[in-house]
Amino acid sequence: MDMDVSAVQLVLLCVAALSAGFVDAIAGGGGLISLPALLAAGLPAHVALGTNKGQSVFGSGAAMVRFARAGLVDWKLARATFPFGLMGAFGGAALVLLLKPEVLKPLVLVLLIAVAVFLAFRRTPPKKDGVEPSPRARAQAIGALIALCLGTYDGFFGPGTGTFLIVAFSSLLGHGLARASADAKVVNFASNLASVALFTLRGVVLWKVALPMAAAQFTGAWLGAHVAVKGGDRVVRVVVLGVVAALVLKLGYDVWRGWAA
Repeated sequence: MDMDVSAVQLVLLCVAALSAGFVDAIAGGGGLISLPALLAAGLPAHVALGTNKGQSVFGSGAAMVRFARAGLVDWKLARATFPFGLMGAFGGAALVLLLKPEVLKPLVLVLLIAVAVFLAFRRTPPKKDGVEPSPRARAQAIGALIALCLGTYDGFFGPGTGTFLIVAFSSLLGHGLARASADAKVVNFASNLASVALFTLRGVVLWKVALPMAAAQFTGAWLGAHVAVKGGDRVVRVVVLGVVAALVLKLGYDVWRGWAA
């Protein structure tokens, strides 16, 4: 694939990737920054999507490792969520061939508003150090179902996946927001891996752009995860609400533009 991106554009894309990695590590929604930046650089939509996944997989991986080092990732739960997130993303990508992702926009818009209300009024659970002992079979089953459903959503459509994962782990498994963010990164990493594999096979990842952005994304994600670990649930809540507001505005505009066309 031969597409020219100027040195200035590449620097700006790396700045966008750094910011996206930082935000995404805490609350999800990094694609709101990196994908529009790739489109603004003149990449065709399918190449922008592939290149975005090519660089974001490094960010989700970095965040997952940082959370793991802080003792917030439960690897016994991850043994259930990672493979189901991977399978879900492959299934979602296949579903794109059957349905148009645009049909989901009004539904996702309503869900995001519900997420904002939930987070605004949710009581913070008692703080627990590190991760809990090995989850029961029921918790693992719930985690696997969350990963499968939202991994499928990520492969099919994507906006707000990280945020939905945080809310799902928090509300259905009772995890604090910081730990839920760590749980979310395991699934994010799995779905990103699946997406990168598919986009690479289709030849729509512009690696000469994706790799420099990946370095910036990795740095931003590591810093964002560090802030989430240190700031705890309060910081995660504020950033998630900000991301939800941005997603509501973006999808609301897309829906309105579709109706007005």
